[in-house]
Amino acid sequence: MAAIFSPSALLSPPSTTAATAKAPSPPSLPLPPSKPLAATLTATLAAATLLSSPLSSLADSTYRIYYGTAASAANYGGYGGNASKQDTAEYVYDVPEGWKERLVSKVEKGTNGTDSEFYNPKKRSEREYLTSLAGFRQLAPKDTVLNNLALSDVELQDLIAGANSVRSEERKDESGQVYYVYEVDGVGAHSLISVTCAKNKLYAHFVNAPTPEWNRDQAMLRHIHESFKTVGSY
Repeated sequence: MAAIFSPSALLSPPSTTAATAKAPSPPSLPLPPSKPLAATLTATLAAATLLSSPLSSLADSTYRIYYGTAASAANYGGYGGNASKQDTAEYVYDVPEGWKERLVSKVEKGTNGTDSEFYNPKKRSEREYLTSLAGFRQLAPKDTVLNNLALSDVELQDLIAGANSVRSEERKDESGQVYYVYEVDGVGAHSLISVTCAKNKLYAHFVNAPTPEWNRDQAMLRHIHESFKTVGSY
């Protein structure tokens, strides 16, 4: 901490009252250069900002955007809505880095409308997927929509049948588009569902996880659930 003392105070000999011969002054020792105050403050503020930033802002790079085209079964190539065609995308959602895409067959697309799906390779039952069905101009009542989705999804049927709780609400985005949001707390699994209508189609986005993965990854799973939205003109 030499920088906080005056060099003259350290190097000047004490004063004497007699006419004593003055001892030669010792050679001055160079002090280590100190960083400019502005640079020190900048570095301190930068470190404080990094430590105080919310985790969500630091985690943006852990997701990639998936662009889905919701192609009809007749024009479907089995690649879950070509992710490279951003200009023709009808919906988007975030995918955690490291998750794998499951290729959806034409038969599956034509049967239950599954358009895209991604899963955690460490636990395949932790996944997100989207179904799209044509011929829907507007949403039916919330309970009716959920029951109709379960008709073509046996896993969802079982989850609802043994659920501890099923919560639903209606939300609107910045353009006024209506989304039904469901949360199913089942026995051994959890599901988040978002449903909307656009372009004469119904879009349903599902995020499913077994209870241990839900408890561990809840923040991430809610993020990808909330990232779903339709895009383009309606």
